[in-house]
Amino acid sequence: MPTVPDGARPDAVSPAVVKAADLLAEAARTGVACPPVRDLLDGGDLETAYAVQQFNVRRGLDAGRRIVGRKIGLTSPAVQRQLGVDRPDFGALFADMAVSDGGEVPVGRLLQPKVEAEVALVLGRDLPHPECTIVDVLRAVDFALPALEIVDSRVRNWDISLIDTVADNASCGLYVLGGTPVPLTAVDLRAVTMTMSRDGETVSEGTGADCLGSPLTAAVWLASALAERGDPLRAGDLVLTGALGPMTPAAPGATFEAHISDLGSVRVRFATEGNGK
Repeated sequence: MPTVPDGARPDAVSPAVVKAADLLAEAARTGVACPPVRDLLDGGDLETAYAVQQFNVRRGLDAGRRIVGRKIGLTSPAVQRQLGVDRPDFGALFADMAVSDGGEVPVGRLLQPKVEAEVALVLGRDLPHPECTIVDVLRAVDFALPALEIVDSRVRNWDISLIDTVADNASCGLYVLGGTPVPLTAVDLRAVTMTMSRDGETVSEGTGADCLGSPLTAAVWLASALAERGDPLRAGDLVLTGALGPMTPAAPGATFEAHISDLGSVRVRFATEGNGK
């Protein structure tokens, strides 16, 4: 299970980190979005933003939640343009974020959901080296799956910078995985094509090359970044490699389905107002 660096523990963080973490946690608890936290964090300190993220990750672990992997965010140029950022980031995936393929997201589960389609990888080996290579990743991946990531922001109106989204666990919300594992020997992830529909209408398109050149390149970046932090990817981890096309807002009653060539399809529905809990 991924660890949390000592710098994220309550006795080793600044009051600003605690305040920002508290704002984001309260927004998640109440369902009322908060103002941006970047001004609390000196406007541009990326490491402090990751300290906020890890502070709330530790809270989740202490509450009994279980980490099952990581997500890479901001890999698509289209999504980077949407949010006004220029580099990827990462966040933690918890087991309770999973929604079954074809399942339903209850009303009120998320604040401001948007959906994007991507390639998921499941590891069969550890990736412990900071100088991770594409060969390391190819050897480590057990299989790939099509995925929908339902991103969410605890920051009001998605008014986010890179600092805000990193602090907010890379805007993690929920995720949906397809059900048929595909070995990498059977697919060229750079060449896959993606089409995502909302209620039968195409709303996003892209290719594997739109994800940092390839989902495998994204995985190399993540593995290196985490190993440098002393928290490497491990066998069994799930990796959401990043969007293949623009993210699309979700609303109650909407159904999203993504098809990724050579990987298959994955689908989710958002409950109507009368069906939420």
